[in-house]
Amino acid sequence: MFENQTFPQAVLSDLVNTFGQDLKRRYGERVHKLAINAGFTCPNRDGSKGRGGCTFCNNVSFSPNARSEPDVLEQLASGRQVLGKRTGAKKFLAYFQAYTNTYADVDALDRIYRQALSEQDVVGLSIGTRPDCVPPAVLDLLASYQDQGHEIWLELGLQSAFDHTLEKVNRGHGFAEYRQATAAAHARGLAVCTHLIVGLPGERAGDSLSSLDRVLELGVQGLKIHPLHVVKGTRLANQWRREEYRPLQFGEYVDAVVQMVARTPADVVYHRLTGTAQENVLLAPQWCNWKWRVLNAITRKLAESGLEQGAMLAPLPSAVNSD
Repeated sequence: MFENQTFPQAVLSDLVNTFGQDLKRRYGERVHKLAINAGFTCPNRDGSKGRGGCTFCNNVSFSPNARSEPDVLEQLASGRQVLGKRTGAKKFLAYFQAYTNTYADVDALDRIYRQALSEQDVVGLSIGTRPDCVPPAVLDLLASYQDQGHEIWLELGLQSAFDHTLEKVNRGHGFAEYRQATAAAHARGLAVCTHLIVGLPGERAGDSLSSLDRVLELGVQGLKIHPLHVVKGTRLANQWRREEYRPLQFGEYVDAVVQMVARTPADVVYHRLTGTAQENVLLAPQWCNWKWRVLNAITRKLAESGLEQGAMLAPLPSAVNSD
Protein backbone atom coordinates (compact mmCIF):
# COMPACT_ATOMS: atom_id res chain seq x y z
CA MET A 1 0.00 0.00 0.00
CA PHE A 2 3.03 2.33 0.31
CA GLU A 3 4.81 1.74 -3.01
CA ASN A 4 3.11 4.60 -4.82
CA GLN A 5 3.54 7.17 -2.08
CA THR A 6 5.23 10.39 -3.10
CA PHE A 7 6.80 13.00 -0.92
CA PRO A 8 4.05 15.30 0.35
CA GLN A 9 3.95 18.90 -0.87
CA ALA A 10 3.93 20.08 2.72
CA VAL A 11 7.26 20.13 4.54
CA LEU A 12 7.38 18.58 8.01
CA SER A 13 9.42 21.42 9.51
CA ASP A 14 6.77 23.91 8.36
CA LEU A 15 4.22 22.12 10.53
CA VAL A 16 6.37 20.80 13.40
CA ASN A 17 9.11 22.47 15.43
CA THR A 18 11.80 19.92 14.56
CA PHE A 19 15.12 19.66 16.36
CA GLY A 20 17.13 19.87 13.14
CA GLN A 21 15.54 23.15 12.13
CA ASP A 22 15.75 24.49 15.69
CA LEU A 23 19.50 23.85 15.74
CA LYS A 24 19.95 25.36 12.28
CA ARG A 25 18.12 28.53 13.32
CA ARG A 26 20.23 28.90 16.45
CA TYR A 27 23.61 27.94 15.00
CA GLY A 28 23.17 29.23 11.46
CA GLU A 29 24.16 25.86 10.00
CA ARG A 30 23.42 22.14 10.25
CA VAL A 31 24.17 20.49 13.57
CA HIS A 32 23.84 16.70 13.77
CA LYS A 33 23.88 14.19 16.60
CA LEU A 34 26.65 11.62 16.72
CA ALA A 35 25.50 8.51 18.62
CA ILE A 36 27.94 7.12 21.18
CA ASN A 37 27.99 3.92 23.20
CA ALA A 38 30.20 4.66 26.18
CA GLY A 39 29.91 1.20 27.70
CA PHE A 40 27.33 1.97 30.37
CA THR A 41 24.88 -0.58 31.72
CA CYS A 42 21.47 -0.12 33.36
CA PRO A 43 20.14 -0.59 36.91
CA ASN A 44 17.33 -2.61 35.40
CA ARG A 45 19.85 -5.10 34.07
CA ASP A 46 22.59 -5.35 36.66
CA GLY A 47 20.32 -6.28 39.56
CA SER A 48 20.16 -2.87 41.21
CA LYS A 49 16.54 -2.43 40.11
CA GLY A 50 15.99 -5.67 38.26
CA ARG A 51 17.42 -8.09 35.72
CA GLY A 52 16.71 -8.55 32.05
CA GLY A 53 15.80 -4.94 31.41
CA CYS A 54 12.54 -3.63 30.00
CA THR A 55 10.39 -6.20 28.22
CA PHE A 56 10.92 -4.42 24.89
CA CYS A 57 14.62 -3.65 25.24
CA ASN A 58 17.34 -5.07 23.05
CA ASN A 59 19.57 -2.02 22.90
CA VAL A 60 21.17 -3.11 19.64
CA SER A 61 17.85 -2.43 17.92
CA PHE A 62 17.93 1.23 18.97
CA SER A 63 21.67 1.75 18.62
CA PRO A 64 22.67 -0.06 15.43
CA ASN A 65 26.07 1.63 15.29
CA ALA A 66 26.83 1.07 18.96
CA ARG A 67 30.23 -0.29 19.91
CA SER A 68 31.14 -2.46 22.84
CA GLU A 69 34.09 -0.38 24.05
CA PRO A 70 33.97 3.19 25.37
CA ASP A 71 36.31 4.76 22.80
CA VAL A 72 34.46 8.04 22.53
CA LEU A 73 36.86 9.88 20.25
CA GLU A 74 37.02 7.00 17.78
CA GLN A 75 33.23 6.82 17.62
CA LEU A 76 33.00 10.58 17.08
CA ALA A 77 35.53 10.38 14.26
CA SER A 78 33.65 7.55 12.57
CA GLY A 79 30.27 9.27 12.87
CA ARG A 80 31.71 12.59 11.75
CA GLN A 81 33.07 11.02 8.59
CA VAL A 82 29.74 9.45 7.66
CA LEU A 83 27.50 12.40 8.48
CA GLY A 84 29.93 14.96 7.09
CA LYS A 85 29.85 13.29 3.68
CA ARG A 86 26.09 12.74 3.74
CA THR A 87 24.89 16.11 5.03
CA GLY A 88 27.83 18.48 4.99
CA ALA A 89 27.44 19.09 8.72
CA LYS A 90 30.45 20.59 10.47
CA LYS A 91 29.05 20.88 13.99
CA PHE A 92 27.79 18.05 16.15
CA LEU A 93 26.13 17.07 19.40
CA ALA A 94 27.64 14.03 21.11
CA TYR A 95 24.64 11.80 21.83
CA PHE A 96 25.31 9.33 24.62
CA GLN A 97 22.56 6.94 23.62
CA ALA A 98 23.01 3.31 24.61
CA TYR A 99 21.63 2.20 27.99
CA THR A 100 21.81 4.57 31.00
CA ASN A 101 24.42 7.25 30.39
CA THR A 102 24.46 8.77 33.87
CA TYR A 103 24.83 5.43 35.64
CA ALA A 104 28.38 5.79 36.95
CA ASP A 105 30.46 7.71 39.45
CA VAL A 106 30.34 11.43 38.69
CA ASP A 107 34.12 11.64 38.22
CA ALA A 108 34.00 8.84 35.65
CA LEU A 109 31.13 10.59 33.89
CA ASP A 110 33.10 13.84 33.81
CA ARG A 111 36.07 12.11 32.16
CA ILE A 112 33.88 10.53 29.49
CA TYR A 113 31.80 13.61 28.76
CA ARG A 114 34.89 15.83 28.57
CA GLN A 115 36.38 13.55 25.95
CA ALA A 116 33.51 14.46 23.66
CA LEU A 117 33.49 18.15 24.58
CA SER A 118 37.23 18.38 23.86
CA GLU A 119 36.51 18.09 20.13
CA GLN A 120 36.27 21.54 18.53
CA ASP A 121 33.30 20.65 16.34
CA VAL A 122 31.23 19.22 19.24
CA VAL A 123 28.96 22.00 20.48
CA GLY A 124 27.39 20.01 23.30
CA LEU A 125 25.92 16.82 24.68
CA SER A 126 22.65 14.91 24.64
CA ILE A 127 22.58 12.47 27.53
CA GLY A 128 20.10 9.59 27.34
CA THR A 129 19.20 8.18 30.74
CA ARG A 130 16.48 7.05 33.15
CA PRO A 131 14.54 9.38 35.48
CA ASP A 132 15.79 7.43 38.50
CA CYS A 133 19.47 7.81 37.58
CA VAL A 134 20.08 11.56 37.71
CA PRO A 135 21.30 12.42 41.23
CA PRO A 136 22.08 16.04 42.14
CA ALA A 137 25.82 15.64 41.54
CA VAL A 138 25.22 14.53 37.93
CA LEU A 139 22.81 17.37 37.26
CA ASP A 140 25.32 19.82 38.73
CA LEU A 141 27.97 18.41 36.40
CA LEU A 142 25.78 18.86 33.33
CA ALA A 143 24.84 22.36 34.45
CA SER A 144 28.53 23.24 34.75
CA TYR A 145 29.07 22.34 31.09
CA GLN A 146 26.12 24.51 30.12
CA ASP A 147 27.58 27.38 32.15
CA GLN A 148 30.72 27.02 30.01
CA GLY A 149 28.66 27.63 26.87
CA HIS A 150 27.93 24.07 25.76
CA GLU A 151 24.51 22.92 24.54
CA ILE A 152 23.18 20.33 27.00
CA TRP A 153 20.08 18.14 26.69
CA LEU A 154 18.99 15.68 29.34
CA GLU A 155 17.01 12.96 27.56
CA LEU A 156 14.76 11.14 30.01
CA GLY A 157 13.28 7.80 28.95
CA LEU A 158 9.83 7.91 30.49
CA GLN A 159 7.88 5.95 27.80
CA SER A 160 4.52 6.25 29.61
CA ALA A 161 3.13 8.44 32.39
CA PHE A 162 1.08 5.51 33.78
CA ASP A 163 2.66 3.51 36.57
CA HIS A 164 0.74 0.34 35.75
CA THR A 165 2.11 0.44 32.19
CA LEU A 166 5.65 1.03 33.44
CA GLU A 167 5.28 -1.92 35.79
CA LYS A 168 3.96 -4.11 32.99
CA VAL A 169 7.02 -3.44 30.82
CA ASN A 170 9.39 -3.79 33.81
CA ARG A 171 10.75 -0.24 33.75
CA GLY A 172 11.69 -0.24 37.42
CA HIS A 173 10.54 3.33 38.06
CA GLY A 174 7.31 5.31 38.10
CA PHE A 175 6.07 8.73 37.06
CA ALA A 176 7.06 10.20 40.43
CA GLU A 177 10.76 9.69 39.66
CA TYR A 178 10.29 11.41 36.32
CA ARG A 179 8.51 14.36 37.93
CA GLN A 180 11.30 14.74 40.48
CA ALA A 181 14.10 14.46 37.91
CA THR A 182 12.47 17.00 35.61
CA ALA A 183 11.99 19.51 38.41
CA ALA A 184 15.59 19.07 39.55
CA ALA A 185 16.90 19.56 36.00
CA HIS A 186 14.78 22.66 35.46
CA ALA A 187 15.98 24.11 38.77
CA ARG A 188 19.47 24.07 37.24
CA GLY A 189 18.35 25.51 33.90
CA LEU A 190 18.79 22.23 32.02
CA ALA A 191 16.60 21.41 29.04
CA VAL A 192 14.74 18.11 29.21
CA CYS A 193 13.77 15.96 26.22
CA THR A 194 11.27 13.26 27.18
CA HIS A 195 10.93 9.94 25.34
CA LEU A 196 7.42 8.51 24.94
CA ILE A 197 6.50 5.20 23.29
CA VAL A 198 3.21 4.78 21.45
CA GLY A 199 1.66 1.30 21.47
CA LEU A 200 2.83 -0.07 24.81
CA PRO A 201 1.11 -3.25 26.05
CA GLY A 202 -2.28 -2.60 27.58
CA GLU A 203 -2.48 1.03 26.50
CA ARG A 204 -5.38 2.31 24.46
CA ALA A 205 -5.51 5.00 21.78
CA GLY A 206 -5.88 7.91 24.18
CA ASP A 207 -3.25 6.87 26.70
CA SER A 208 -0.35 8.36 24.74
CA LEU A 209 -2.22 11.66 24.65
CA SER A 210 -2.65 11.58 28.41
CA SER A 211 1.04 10.77 28.89
CA LEU A 212 1.87 13.72 26.68
CA ASP A 213 -0.42 16.02 28.67
CA ARG A 214 1.17 14.98 31.97
CA VAL A 215 4.66 15.59 30.57
CA LEU A 216 3.73 18.99 29.11
CA GLU A 217 2.32 20.08 32.45
CA LEU A 218 5.85 19.83 33.84
CA GLY A 219 7.23 22.21 31.22
CA VAL A 220 9.34 19.87 29.08
CA GLN A 221 11.46 21.51 26.35
CA GLY A 222 11.78 18.57 23.94
CA LEU A 223 9.99 15.37 22.97
CA LYS A 224 10.82 12.11 21.23
CA ILE A 225 8.03 9.85 20.04
CA HIS A 226 8.68 6.21 19.13
CA PRO A 227 6.48 3.34 17.98
CA LEU A 228 6.97 0.20 20.05
CA HIS A 229 9.21 -2.26 18.21
CA VAL A 230 9.05 -5.99 18.73
CA VAL A 231 12.64 -7.14 18.41
CA LYS A 232 14.45 -10.42 18.85
CA GLY A 233 15.85 -11.37 22.23
CA THR A 234 13.15 -9.65 24.32
CA ARG A 235 10.28 -10.75 26.52
CA LEU A 236 7.98 -8.69 24.33
CA ALA A 237 8.97 -10.90 21.39
CA ASN A 238 7.75 -13.95 23.30
CA GLN A 239 4.50 -12.18 24.16
CA TRP A 240 4.04 -11.29 20.48
CA ARG A 241 4.67 -14.89 19.38
CA ARG A 242 2.04 -16.07 21.86
CA GLU A 243 -0.32 -13.42 20.43
CA GLU A 244 -0.49 -11.70 23.79
CA TYR A 245 0.60 -8.42 22.21
CA ARG A 246 -0.69 -6.82 19.00
CA PRO A 247 1.62 -4.23 17.44
CA LEU A 248 0.25 -0.92 16.21
CA GLN A 249 -0.89 -0.61 12.63
CA PHE A 250 0.76 2.02 10.43
CA GLY A 251 -2.32 4.25 10.35
CA GLU A 252 -2.84 3.97 14.09
CA TYR A 253 0.63 5.30 14.76
CA VAL A 254 0.31 8.14 12.26
CA ASP A 255 -3.02 9.21 13.75
CA ALA A 256 -1.59 9.13 17.28
CA VAL A 257 1.44 11.23 16.39
CA VAL A 258 -0.66 13.80 14.53
CA GLN A 259 -2.88 14.21 17.58
CA MET A 260 0.15 14.51 19.87
CA VAL A 261 1.83 17.12 17.68
CA ALA A 262 -1.36 19.17 17.47
CA ARG A 263 -1.61 19.16 21.29
CA THR A 264 1.99 20.30 21.81
CA PRO A 265 2.89 23.98 22.32
CA ALA A 266 4.80 25.39 19.37
CA ASP A 267 7.90 26.20 21.41
CA VAL A 268 8.49 22.55 22.39
CA VAL A 269 11.06 20.93 20.09
CA TYR A 270 10.36 17.52 18.54
CA HIS A 271 13.66 15.65 18.44
CA ARG A 272 12.02 12.64 16.78
CA LEU A 273 8.60 11.56 15.52
CA THR A 274 9.36 7.93 14.76
CA GLY A 275 12.08 5.35 15.30
CA THR A 276 13.59 2.44 13.41
CA ALA A 277 15.19 -0.85 14.38
CA GLN A 278 17.84 -2.95 12.70
CA GLU A 279 16.29 -5.10 10.01
CA ASN A 280 17.99 -8.26 11.28
CA VAL A 281 16.42 -7.95 14.75
CA LEU A 282 13.03 -6.37 13.98
CA LEU A 283 10.09 -8.78 14.19
CA ALA A 284 7.11 -6.43 14.07
CA PRO A 285 5.68 -4.16 12.89
CA GLN A 286 7.67 -4.07 9.66
CA TRP A 287 6.65 -0.50 8.88
CA CYS A 288 8.87 0.66 11.76
CA ASN A 289 11.80 0.48 9.35
CA TRP A 290 10.16 2.81 6.82
CA LYS A 291 11.27 6.06 8.42
CA TRP A 292 10.52 8.40 5.55
CA ARG A 293 7.22 6.75 4.71
CA VAL A 294 6.14 7.27 8.29
CA LEU A 295 7.31 10.89 8.33
CA ASN A 296 5.71 11.56 4.96
CA ALA A 297 2.42 10.13 6.16
CA ILE A 298 2.54 12.26 9.33
CA THR A 299 3.27 15.36 7.26
CA ARG A 300 0.47 14.60 4.81
CA LYS A 301 -2.04 13.86 7.58
CA LEU A 302 -1.22 17.12 9.35
CA ALA A 303 -1.55 19.10 6.12
CA GLU A 304 -4.77 17.40 5.00
CA SER A 305 -6.29 17.94 8.45
CA GLY A 306 -5.29 21.59 8.50
CA LEU A 307 -3.20 20.96 11.61
CA GLU A 308 0.19 22.03 12.83
CA GLN A 309 2.00 21.90 16.14
CA GLY A 310 -0.07 23.59 18.82
CA ALA A 311 -3.30 23.68 16.82
CA MET A 312 -5.26 21.66 19.42
CA LEU A 313 -3.94 22.87 22.75
CA ALA A 314 -7.31 22.66 24.51
CA PRO A 315 -7.41 19.32 26.41
CA LEU A 316 -9.51 16.62 24.82
CA PRO A 317 -11.99 14.66 26.98
CA SER A 318 -10.07 12.22 29.19
CA ALA A 319 -11.29 8.66 28.79
CA VAL A 320 -8.11 6.77 29.52
CA ASN A 321 -6.46 4.74 32.23
CA SER A 322 -5.75 6.34 35.57
CA ASP A 323 -3.36 5.05 38.20
